[in-house]
This record gives sequence, structure tokens and C-alpha cells, in this order.
Amino acid sequence: MREKFDAIVVGAGPAGNAAAYTMASAGLSVLQIERGETPGSKNVQGAILYADALERIIPDFRDDAPLERYLIEQRFWMLSEDAYVGSNYRSEAFNRPPYNRYTIVRAQFDKWFSKKVQDAGGLVICETTVRELIFDDERVAGVMTDREGGAIYADLVVLADGVNSTLARKAGFHPELKPKDVALAVKETLFLAPEIIDQRFNLKGEEGVAIEMGGAITHGMVGTGFLYTNKETLTIGVGCLLSDFTREKIPPYVLLERMKAHPAIAPLIEGAELKEYVAHLIPEGGYNAVPKLYGNGWMIVGDSAGLVNSVHREGSNLAMTSGRLAGETAIELRAAGKPLSAANLALYKRKMDDSFVMKDLKKYRRLPDVLHKNPQFFNAYPELLTGAMHQMIQVDGEDKKSKERAVRRSFGQRRGLFGLMGDAFRLWRAFE
Repeated sequence: MREKFDAIVVGAGPAGNAAAYTMASAGLSVLQIERGETPGSKNVQGAILYADALERIIPDFRDDAPLERYLIEQRFWMLSEDAYVGSNYRSEAFNRPPYNRYTIVRAQFDKWFSKKVQDAGGLVICETTVRELIFDDERVAGVMTDREGGAIYADLVVLADGVNSTLARKAGFHPELKPKDVALAVKETLFLAPEIIDQRFNLKGEEGVAIEMGGAITHGMVGTGFLYTNKETLTIGVGCLLSDFTREKIPPYVLLERMKAHPAIAPLIEGAELKEYVAHLIPEGGYNAVPKLYGNGWMIVGDSAGLVNSVHREGSNLAMTSGRLAGETAIELRAAGKPLSAANLALYKRKMDDSFVMKDLKKYRRLPDVLHKNPQFFNAYPELLTGAMHQMIQVDGEDKKSKERAVRRSFGQRRGLFGLMGDAFRLWRAFE
């Protein structure tokens, strides 16, 4: 007799765990398959957890989840080669429970989440690769694994196998990713004593800071950098479009080393000890690159579906929300006695369209192309902005009126009047 489940979830990241937990908690027989040695061992993230998305799945997650620091401050930096201009937002409202955002270590967090799946009744098997989907006519009926007698059947398969989503590509559910629609990010975890972290970032207890950066650190390529505080480590990284890395021929690790040497960043990480180095692909195509989300017997969630908001650097909340909505869709259809056909699984798409996930992605649908075609936002403007700030702050006997004229002249010489007007219009259109 062949083995069969109500649902198979491929992947044990935030999206896969959210889908598996939601369905298992409702009494569905769920098998979750992870190719890594342990749940989440293949997963990489800048390591910010958005509480609202997880709270809707596990309301009491704060009781035992392996959380690092809760974020009370957000910094935004625009860097030139030797300076930066930026803004900070720090609020006591973020310093009172329930906290809104946390830093996490993915290896620990994903293990915890997977344990919740198992506690809810889900079966999790690791070190197993799903080679392909099994079809019954045009309907997905299960998966073929690399284990002996590797065919496993289910009424539903949820694809949460990451940005590459080999299974979806093999099955023709979405095309090969374009280099301009995917970023390659490199990240280091640096050990630093908690008291030093507190001192350098003006923190105490479990307070944390997130710094998002753009400008010279990407050497004109479309991308950003980040620096987050954990309990006794710092997470630092940078990512750029794969198409830009190919064109510029700058190795990612070189880009990260140059970023770490920047005079605004080096003092924050001085004396830190390298603990981990990882690289990861991130879907950056936005709304226009999202594939079809469902079909006969299948749904796709998280990074596999390209669900990343690159403007606000959000990914895990979109992943967990899509996983939850996929799970709720399966539960509702089962309760109504409806088959998991494409026509019925369209409910998942409707739920996604009604959620913040697709609404936010749709809002910024023009931005990826605007940034890809306009590198001045990553080279010219950071230099102009830091230069203008330097000019106006420096006291050198020159009157402020002359300084203002010099600043306007520098913008005009670098971009021209029509260039400035065009850039402003393009940004306005991209953010409207």
C-alpha cells in the first residue's frame, strides 16, 4: 500500500514551517521534507523576525522562541566613499512589550519552529531531497525523493524550497529566474561581547538596532547593506543584483570586505571575531516576477514564489504569511469537502491579494526596473548628498548663500536640470 498524506510541504524555512504548522494544528496529516541535516540548516537570512506575522500563527511564540534582541531603533544610511548621511528612528514605544521586531539566528529559530510543527502532529524528515513532483494526469499527486522507495503521495504539495525552486521550474510552474530579478547576498556573523555591543550602539539589556545602508558600499551596483545587533554577535552583509555582479566582476566577498572597512562601519565592528560566513540568493523581481501561486494539487509560498519586499527589506513576514494562508486554504477546502483542484485553490490567490503581501508588492511593482536602469541612485546621489551635507556643516568663512549655490551647482553639473527632474519623476512613479 502506498504511503499518502493530506499534504506534503517541501522545505523547512519560515514559509514551509508556517504552512506545515497551520495544517498540522488543524488535524491534517502533514509530511515536511527538508534536504538539510537539520530543519533550516540550509536557510540564510539577514535575521530580522517580524512579530505580527508569527503571532498570527503561534500567539505565544515569545514564551520559548530563541529570540536575540528586540529592535528599538532603525537607522538608514546613505554612504559615499568616506562619509554617510542618514536618519535614525528610535522610540520608547518599541521598548515596551509586546515587541514588534526581533533579531534572530536562523539556525536556532528554524529548529524551534520545526519542533512546533512536530508537536502539532506533523512528520518532519531531514537529509532528504525531493527530485521531482509526481503527476496524475495534470494534477500533482506527490513527490519523488532520493530515498529507497522514494515515491510519497499526498492530496496537496506545498512548494517552499527556496528562491531556486527547482521543483517549480522542472514542473514548468515558473520560468528560470532572470539575473536582474535575483540578488546575491553575502553575510558574516561576528562575535562581540554583549557589553561592547551595548556601548557602541547605545543599548542596554535586550535592546537592539538595525542599520540599513545604500550607496558607495555597492560600487554603483543595485543593492544594499545591513548591520544588525544580536545578543553577542553582529550580523553584517551586503547584496546586489546577480546581473550587476556578472557585469562588474566584483567578487561578493571583496564587496563585503570593502564595506567593513568603511570609516562609518569599521569602528562598530572593530575587534569582532568571525563566526560564520554565508551566501544566499534573494528574489528581488517584485510583483512583476511573482509566478502563478497555485495549480491542480499544489501551492507555492515564500521565496519560492518571489515574495520579498526589497524596498522595506522584508521577507520572513511575507514568507510566514503566505505559508499560513496556504495552510488555511487547504483547511477550508477540506472542511467544505472540496477537491484541491486549481479552481478551488484559487482561494489562496484571493487570500494573498487581500493581504498586505500582494498589496505591498503591487505598490512597488515599478521600482525594480527603475533601479536597474538608473545606477545614479547608487553612485551619484550618495556622493551629492554627503557632499552637500559636508559643505553646509563646514565652517570656513564662506557665506551660506554661496554654499547653497555651490550645492545646487554640484547637483546640476552631475545630473543636469532635466536629469534631476527625470529622476524625481521616476522615483515618484515607483513609490506612488
